[in-house]
Amino acid sequence: MKNYDGVALLSPVSFGYSRQSARSAAWFIGRTFQSVIDNAGVKKEDVDGFAVTSFSLGSDSVVTLTQQFQITPRWIEQFPFGGASGIIALRRAARAIQCGDAEIIACIGGDAAAHRSFEHQASIFSGFTIDASFPYGAGGPNTAFSLITQNYMEKYGTTREDFARISLDQRYNANHYSPALLGHKTLSLNEYMKARQIAGPLHLFDCVMPCAGGEGFLVMSEDRARHLKQPYCVIRSAQELHNAHPTDEIQLRGGWTEFAEALYDTAEVGPDEIDLVQTYDDYPVISMLQLEDLGFCKKGDARVFVQETDMRFDGSGTLSKKLPHNTNGGQLSAGQAGAAAGYLGLNETLRQLTDKAVNNSVPRAKVGLISGFGMINYDRGLCSGAAILARPKI
Repeated sequence: MKNYDGVALLSPVSFGYSRQSARSAAWFIGRTFQSVIDNAGVKKEDVDGFAVTSFSLGSDSVVTLTQQFQITPRWIEQFPFGGASGIIALRRAARAIQCGDAEIIACIGGDAAAHRSFEHQASIFSGFTIDASFPYGAGGPNTAFSLITQNYMEKYGTTREDFARISLDQRYNANHYSPALLGHKTLSLNEYMKARQIAGPLHLFDCVMPCAGGEGFLVMSEDRARHLKQPYCVIRSAQELHNAHPTDEIQLRGGWTEFAEALYDTAEVGPDEIDLVQTYDDYPVISMLQLEDLGFCKKGDARVFVQETDMRFDGSGTLSKKLPHNTNGGQLSAGQAGAAAGYLGLNETLRQLTDKAVNNSVPRAKVGLISGFGMINYDRGLCSGAAILARPKI
């Protein structure tokens, strides 16, 4: 079965973003879950599928949460795939709906952010981290991405001014999206260029800001969504691949190169027919890799693409080429709520395509692409995913 016919995605919720919080991951997941079902007009007892993504649940898991939340699902999953988790949750949940394993599935990502908790999480993120990174003072993703960024710059002639185009347009988008943690601050090229150095070529506005928060949505049949009289999206295509190109010495591409053609063929659209795109953007270089590998420009040409393309949600810039990109500001301006960040672009696309975006609505948007990237393990991200969503045909 190649397609996802008959499946609806709806009720996107972004909840409780804050720089730090004394609340637990389970609290963020639970409150997000409550908001998702309330918005859709369904009862807790109607939810018979539950999927969770979190880095900070500790000794809890999706099954212990079923007792805490007093739900009795017949289908559960837990997705430890970081920035690709939303797309993977979408794929697994959609298949479960098609197979009749569940009728309404809540997909929820949520994480806490206590003082210095990110440092602790980074230190125990994987066996590679414990054995080969932190003992040598190279802990956390900044080191790995500084090397990836430096290599990309040297190979393709990309400059910091090129990376700035992504950060600046996303900050403009965040200025029109009230939940974005940095949305109340503007960002100029001068401020970007003069920002303090973090690691190698990475400066302050190249690095994602960890925070607390939750993201969630519902998956059900189109018939059920119509019965509830809820606006929804359909899945035109979705793909994933893990540990792609393992022999590459330094990551310059992801699994998108291996499935992009099939992704578009199944959706029956091409890159030029995409109305908005959300890339996983913990660092600008990774957004560039996704734009290239998904066919929006040739390999190594993202530096030219971003200089020639207006990536603001409303196309209000002076450039004639338009592609709304990370229309809520992405993680670089909205914040990275742990593993919930893997749902951020997906939920933003759902809002755009169900007319729930408020001040950052993309005019006449009908088809959106979301790209996921996750689990930086010592020297590269291991998970790649992408999905094309659309408004349902009437």
